[in-house]
Amino acid sequence: MTDPAADTALIEAARAYFATRRARVDEFSRRRFGLRGSLTLHRHALGWDIVKAPLNVGLSPVLIAARLGAWGAGRLGARRLAFWLATRRILLPTAVGLATERAIVVDLLELPWAGPGGTSRRDALAEAMLAEPRLAALVGRHAGAPGQAARALNDYAGTRSAVAEMTTALGTMGAGAVAFQTLTPGVVSFAPGLAAVLAHQAAIAAFPLGGLAGSLWYGAFPTATPLWLLAALTLGLVAFGALVAAFAGVIADPVQTALGLHQRRLHRLIDAMEDSFTGEGRRAFAAREHYLARLLDLSDAGLAALRAFGG
Repeated sequence: MTDPAADTALIEAARAYFATRRARVDEFSRRRFGLRGSLTLHRHALGWDIVKAPLNVGLSPVLIAARLGAWGAGRLGARRLAFWLATRRILLPTAVGLATERAIVVDLLELPWAGPGGTSRRDALAEAMLAEPRLAALVGRHAGAPGQAARALNDYAGTRSAVAEMTTALGTMGAGAVAFQTLTPGVVSFAPGLAAVLAHQAAIAAFPLGGLAGSLWYGAFPTATPLWLLAALTLGLVAFGALVAAFAGVIADPVQTALGLHQRRLHRLIDAMEDSFTGEGRRAFAAREHYLARLLDLSDAGLAALRAFGG
């Protein structure tokens, strides 16, 4: 039989622990995701992350499909399928992502860690539980919480790839506004303008009567952009953008910290972990950034299609 009083005391002790974690969020975000902390974090990207970052860009739509499928299966009552889809680890684990997870677990949550970066045995949650002797026997009842917390941490780390994509998209948007005075929310809409400029300059350089005459001629009769040039440039920009995404957090992290985005995301993570521990399950952690990144992709493809159709 359970002891309702002890069970209530356990939940109260857990809530007190999570309240102390929330109080540490602002200082943790400034220290770990400010410019200096972000530079330290992104030293881990100098390796296989350069290969994994582009692959995760391609896997991100699969992640969204799995999460949407889990939601749909849950609505239809297929709980086992919903659980299976929700727990799939789609994105490849990156060194930066693992370093971020370790920082959150060891520095913010002060929980045990046995993964990359060094073992830590501190367990502030267990300390809070065991401070009351009558609670020690009840800790095991909430053993399901660590697995759910691990999934939340994995989803949190996965948001970095989506934010990196959005940072790269903002970069192409700014470059398109300066160079072409038009909206280019991605490389698909940016590439045609750049390809047209390169084709124009190549035609002028090859004009038999010289550059000045070529400028006048192609100013009156614009040159066509070869399809092969557009395709090669688009593929090259996609590859370059995915490579840049591995290090985009160096810019994105301090900006997100200044705007309070990291802090709000960490609060959502702590809320989800608290609900998981207490068994309420009302506030599951949702990585919304992946959906925003895909909206940018759709707007990028849509603008490119509209311009091609209009042209």
